[in-house]
Amino acid sequence: MKKTKIAIVGIGRVGATLAYQIINTGICDELILINKNPRKAWAEAMDLNHAMGYSDTIVNVIPGDYAACRDADLVVLSVSAPYVTGMTRLDMLESATDILKEVVPPIMDSGFNGIFLVITNPVDVMTYLVQRISGLPPERVIGTGTSLDSSRLRKAISDLMGVDSRSVDAFCMGEHGDSQMVPWSQVTVGSKKFLEIIEDNPLRFGGLNLDEVSQSVTQVAYQIVEAKGATSYAISYITAQIIEAIIKDKHKVLPVSVMLNGEYGERDVYCGVPAVLTSRGVKELVEYNLTEEELGRFKQSIAVLRGVNAKLL
Repeated sequence: MKKTKIAIVGIGRVGATLAYQIINTGICDELILINKNPRKAWAEAMDLNHAMGYSDTIVNVIPGDYAACRDADLVVLSVSAPYVTGMTRLDMLESATDILKEVVPPIMDSGFNGIFLVITNPVDVMTYLVQRISGLPPERVIGTGTSLDSSRLRKAISDLMGVDSRSVDAFCMGEHGDSQMVPWSQVTVGSKKFLEIIEDNPLRFGGLNLDEVSQSVTQVAYQIVEAKGATSYAISYITAQIIEAIIKDKHKVLPVSVMLNGEYGERDVYCGVPAVLTSRGVKELVEYNLTEEELGRFKQSIAVLRGVNAKLL
């Protein structure tokens, strides 16, 4: 049986936390850590390997360079520039662009022909850039997209309802950022539409403002970053879920950043939408029947991303 191999490029808070999540779940056989400071990659690899003596899973963690990506099944890009308080994800555009233009070519020069998974913000725009630079088919260049936002949304709804968050089916769509939207018409709790639950319980939910719920999901990331400097645990956990869906060919639906090809009347733009993930990447997109208002908000988010994409070309 072929051994599975994953490489993480960028071993900062997110990259290191993701590596820890990967060894805990045993998603792959071999994990390569690549960092601008090779000594940091070596130290993280040693620290992770020293957990293997008591681990129920065995993952061989190795510090490496871009050449080690040659036979990787999947390469995670978690490189980033230092964050300055008050920056939006789109404010990170210039520095992130420079970093990826430096990182992606040597990975491709290694002979890499697997799947890219991009975490680097602004993730939708950076995923689009990676696809352009690498020349890989769009279905094999994926971003984490609105997966983290969707998890936050599910938690917010579960808190409102007083139910297990796993009983909530809800996705954020569009930009992983300020213009993202929630298709409330598609949200369900215990298979019942959330809007119907609100309508059936006016005393309990009569004062609920859905726009405020959506806004809280968008803004909480900035609050976390202001308080602790970065988000790391949730995005790393969710990224590991995406990786597992791909590596294990789960055909799982997750809200990731993918290229639209006619869905919602849009093309040649990456954004967060629910997609079926397999060992070959994106199998297909799950296209919702959005209300007219929801479609309008979604297209507004797409317009924001197109405007930023234009600056890359």
